[in-house]
Amino acid sequence: MQIQWLKSSPEASQVIVIFGGWAIGAEAFAHLNTTSDILYISDYRDLEANLPELHHYEKRVLVAWSFGVASYCHWQQGRADIFDCKIALNGSMPPIDRLTGIPPLVLQKTINTLSIDSFQTFLARCYGKKQPHNPIDVAARKAELLAVQERDYTGVAQNWDKVWISRHDKIFPFANMQRAWQAPLNILDGPHVPFASWASWEEIIA
Repeated sequence: MQIQWLKSSPEASQVIVIFGGWAIGAEAFAHLNTTSDILYISDYRDLEANLPELHHYEKRVLVAWSFGVASYCHWQQGRADIFDCKIALNGSMPPIDRLTGIPPLVLQKTINTLSIDSFQTFLARCYGKKQPHNPIDVAARKAELLAVQERDYTGVAQNWDKVWISRHDKIFPFANMQRAWQAPLNILDGPHVPFASWASWEEIIA
């Protein structure tokens, strides 16, 4: 796991901890305004790291997106739950499932064919349009996909206060997301990377 402060201020009373998606960095939501501190978690090749001390905040909010949903759930097992509010966004648990997640054959094809060029196609599917060229460390990102694929999610608990899903998601199919969640759903008309729908983190959390 990689842990990075995107925003930190001595005056902030709230922290938003983001368990992000695979291979798409914080630029996806850099435009979102907030007075909260922002802690960003990525790279799920391992889930061993602990978060920094957050108890001094009056409120601690979790936003888990894409593979961050299942990765957070797996990471949380055996740890004290410090969050006052937890929001899942365009992901499911388990994350790889023919009916309720990314279909296994689709993920396997992504692993088998991963390259800098294929990643550009993946980005276009995530955003719903072609993106500027974005090179990746192919070996590291393939290792991350394999780690997510190989984890056992049986019996892993999850508890969410709010769930967002996107109608035009081409990564976690919309129909699969509808089957995956029993909780009331908040539905967006956006793609898998949905953050253009909002101007602030408070719109996601409220």
